[in-house]
Amino acid sequence: MDGGRRFLRSIKESFTARDSLVPIVSAGAPYAFATAAAVAPAPPATAAAPAAAVPPRAPARKGRGKSLASRFAFLGRPGVGTLAVLALFGLVGAAGFVENGGYAALVASDGELYDIAARAAGFPISAVTITGQSRLRERELLDAAGVGPRNSLPFLDATAVRERLMQVPLVKSVRVMKLYPDRLVIAIEERQPSALWQRDGRVAVISEDGVPIDELRDERYLGLPFVVGEGAQKRLLEFHMLLGRAGDLAHRIKAGVLVAGRRWNLDMTNGVTVKLPELDPFGALDTLARLQREARILDKDVMSIDLRLPDRIGVRLTEEAAAAREAQLAPHKSSKSGG
Repeated sequence: MDGGRRFLRSIKESFTARDSLVPIVSAGAPYAFATAAAVAPAPPATAAAPAAAVPPRAPARKGRGKSLASRFAFLGRPGVGTLAVLALFGLVGAAGFVENGGYAALVASDGELYDIAARAAGFPISAVTITGQSRLRERELLDAAGVGPRNSLPFLDATAVRERLMQVPLVKSVRVMKLYPDRLVIAIEERQPSALWQRDGRVAVISEDGVPIDELRDERYLGLPFVVGEGAQKRLLEFHMLLGRAGDLAHRIKAGVLVAGRRWNLDMTNGVTVKLPELDPFGALDTLARLQREARILDKDVMSIDLRLPDRIGVRLTEEAAAAREAQLAPHKSSKSGG
């Protein structure tokens, strides 16, 4: 308190009073309003102002450092270093195993690692059931499918197995089913031999859809219809229909020769060639059947019968028949010339 009965405050108290929301009023009335005016409160801050305060950074860094340290604290535990060294040696050994061909040898003998694990877990391929095959052997089908003791059922690609089997010419369709835990079922539908097809001097057995399924190796297929020429295998159905239309003459047809990919020639068993037209070959066969009934034309000494034109028939005699006919007609020609 000074001589005027006023209280004295330190500078620190003055600054504290200025920053305070409650004004500090001295006991002297003359200074009451002045003091109140001097320390009038500032306008109230918005609600977001306290939230905008930035926390001190040093404690946060310290906290993050402690968090990182706690995360890697396990590295200091006993045995971790030994485990890391062993893992490193294991990786080096595995790399050497692969580089030196050991892994390839393992795969060749026992299969991939995942197949080995699946078999150990109880999912091998213990039984393979094959149905529908008659000409194909089971070993032949398994080799084509790529199925063996190294495979496991979970990792066997059934779609890939089916695609591989469809590459076998004798296989028309196939289904592959996996029956867990250890059984594989393969259902085969084979193509049936339908004809023999000759091209470039080689004879193949073909199915009804024209797909070559085997080469002619023995006499089992000699009784099948015989077609010759490029593209004849694709028109096999048409040739079968011609055989059906020939009726009693079908057994005398030895082969059907496709000419220029447009029409058929029929080679008969006695060596006669019947030339059918491109249009309406079935009508030409009806004409041939009528000529055979009425004139036994196929039993005569003819080389070919040309039915390509609808309004005429061309017949070419054999050389002997042509010579005999020439000799038979010679006296008539001389008598006509002498008269």
